[in-house]
Amino acid sequence: MIPQTPALRFWLLNALAWVLYLALSAFLFSAFAGWSSGMLLISVVLSVGMFLVSGALRWQALRQDWFALGPLALPTRLLLAVMLGAALVQTLIQVSLRLALHWQWVSLPGEASFTSVSIFGYWINTAVVLALWTAAWVGVHALRRYRHGEVARLKADAARHALELDALRARLNPHFVFNALNNLRALINEDTERARELVTRLSNTLRHALEHHQNERVSLADELAVVRDYLAVEQVHYEQRLRIREEVTEAALDATLPPMLLQLLVENAIKHGIARTPDGGELVISATLKAARLQLVVCNPGLLQAQDTQQASRTGVGLAYLRNALARWPGTATLELHQLGSNVVATLEIPQ
Repeated sequence: MIPQTPALRFWLLNALAWVLYLALSAFLFSAFAGWSSGMLLISVVLSVGMFLVSGALRWQALRQDWFALGPLALPTRLLLAVMLGAALVQTLIQVSLRLALHWQWVSLPGEASFTSVSIFGYWINTAVVLALWTAAWVGVHALRRYRHGEVARLKADAARHALELDALRARLNPHFVFNALNNLRALINEDTERARELVTRLSNTLRHALEHHQNERVSLADELAVVRDYLAVEQVHYEQRLRIREEVTEAALDATLPPMLLQLLVENAIKHGIARTPDGGELVISATLKAARLQLVVCNPGLLQAQDTQQASRTGVGLAYLRNALARWPGTATLELHQLGSNVVATLEIPQ
């Protein structure tokens, strides 16, 4: 069985429509003007011409993507195409009929009228019929295009929400929570003041994980507050192995970025850098605003292997969410990971 593609369905319906139009034209001609071979020729040429012109009009509209034009340009272009197509059909009818009458292949019930007024009337009638058929398939195609666009948008939203959910789950992973709770238990008897601070920082981190990602964009100052709470919890666990240095300019604090991006880079730096380095190291976070672009740099000790990078870019939840967020950001946002000596440097640039 031949699969029913939109193009095949159109041509089948197009053929059926103009065959029915041929039958209707022949019936009306015979009922009101009397049956003749000339009237049959006119009906056949008219139907065949409309079939070809309507198909060519659709092909041209899809090939040049007229549906991507503005609300005024699309109807204007379609109207001009319909008027031109009707003129071509009437020209074909006039040439065919005159040649057939000249060679006496056909006859008409009365004398043929080839006046300018008559030809103009035939052209208008042809344009109206062609316009009605064009409006029908344009409406169907526009509805199909809208539905496909809605489906694509819903799929993109679903994928984005799935990435956000996966990123949220990654941030609330049991190891992080269990480590924090175990550290809290140890601090309760040793340092109650620090234990209270850890509870506050952990509470802020969990609250941010649930609420912070719901915004479309956040300021760097708000994102840094989230990162500082998270790092305060991690410093209790890693102690002297995790040393933090911030180099953030005042102008960069008001810049905006997608939520969780800096947080994800910091988490990645700790998980794949500090945690895997026996003596730990210094985690450097720098932010500058230059030429209307926010540049974030996260530097941590570790090795960036090509195989690990390729695998992370394909399956890593954090990087997948990050790249998806950058793709939806207005302008061209970039993320680069490279090895600099014994350190891994992640550079994020976001247009403002």
